Amino acid sequence: MAAEEDWSDSDEEVLSDTETSVQLGVPDGPIESSSDLLDAAVSRIGGHPAFLSPHDPSFDSSLCKNCGKPMELLVQLWCPLEDSPYDRVLYVWGCACGTCQAKDGSIRAWRALRFNERYAAKLEKKRARQKAKEEAKAKAAREEEERRNAAKVNPFSMKAPAGTPAFGLGSHVFSDAPSEPEPQEEELPAAGREVSSEDEEENDTDEEEKLVTALASSTLDSSEWASAPAYPSLYLSTLSEYLPKAKSAKLPSAEDIEADDNKKGKDTSWAMEGYENSLETDHVFDRFSQRAEYQGDQCIRYDLGGTPLPFAHDAVFDRLFPVPRQAAVPVTKAEFKVVPAAGKRIFDSSSIPPCRHCGGPRVFECQLMPNLINVLKKPSDSGNVPRKLTDEERRKEVQQVLKRSVGEGLMDWGTCMIFSCEKDCEASKSCWAEELVLIQWDS
Repeated sequence: MAAEEDWSDSDEEVLSDTETSVQLGVPDGPIESSSDLLDAAVSRIGGHPAFLSPHDPSFDSSLCKNCGKPMELLVQLWCPLEDSPYDRVLYVWGCACGTCQAKDGSIRAWRALRFNERYAAKLEKKRARQKAKEEAKAKAAREEEERRNAAKVNPFSMKAPAGTPAFGLGSHVFSDAPSEPEPQEEELPAAGREVSSEDEEENDTDEEEKLVTALASSTLDSSEWASAPAYPSLYLSTLSEYLPKAKSAKLPSAEDIEADDNKKGKDTSWAMEGYENSLETDHVFDRFSQRAEYQGDQCIRYDLGGTPLPFAHDAVFDRLFPVPRQAAVPVTKAEFKVVPAAGKRIFDSSSIPPCRHCGGPRVFECQLMPNLINVLKKPSDSGNVPRKLTDEERRKEVQQVLKRSVGEGLMDWGTCMIFSCEKDCEASKSCWAEELVLIQWDS
């Protein structure tokens, strides 16, 4: 009798896609609005940068570390952190010079911060409401505990005060005077009500949504940045990544079911799958291609504090996904030892150098995908706007892009991974800091 398959291809399973913790950045048409071009809160592909500060950063930030020429802006990401009073933008420049490819310094990433005083005030009110709710909840818990403890007290173990009749019942049984009424427990107000009414909270929410948008930066007309080479500017929209439901019916391991408090409700088990150690086939590239094809037009993968998706088995992969150490197991004779097969590789950020500004650890934030190269046009082609492709056309295009080589001059890198300061450190009320970029080249 044939063994039963451990997976199902039913319609219900195929339609039940799983949402991961990754946000995908996809192109969403040309930016034609002049106000959007100057708004730092508008994420984009190509174009000129829109800065948070009215004082532009040094133009040297965009220079290639190899040829010294100004580079084109590849992407600008509006990415403020949750519950942070800082507006936050990530800028990535890339060199298009052929002789600079496969060299460090040809892709540079910068993190910009600006303290938002009005939004900081709103956050303080929000924290005050949360603190009041927690204090009210803690007070109610203490009072409930006191009532429970009082009910457990043995009345016969208590010493009666001098002059009190036996068992302490005299005043109740023999006295004509009415007993004093027991004090009523003060009713706790509804959680958060003493801080802000529901109407005020709704107003605060509406106001926060308005404040989250950064003010438009000053014009670049008189700036050195205006003369920098640039690709045509496109809107960069985000959408959640969905993967087909796993076909395997095997129970997950302990590692697979570890919960990440910051990503509740999102599937992060894919990041713990690990990579096989094999010299015959590049399983790393196979997995990269498969993941990219699920959403063929993805140009950015954003997963702050998550796991990068490596492009191929190379030195960068070995650095980020090291071979797990295995202790040798002695056999009968001392001169012989059996070394067990190495386990699967999982992401390890210990090799990433700390932030050079505060010394804190860096974490993975995002990576550029090969389709970005396909979307970006040369400066001379800025008038040509790519038409929207069907899903099937996009899938075929991605497959072609992934198969191209540097020798053809059509694809220079496989992916660029950006690691930023975990503490999101700042200098005074603003910040302009270069972050680490690790590049996997298509070779």
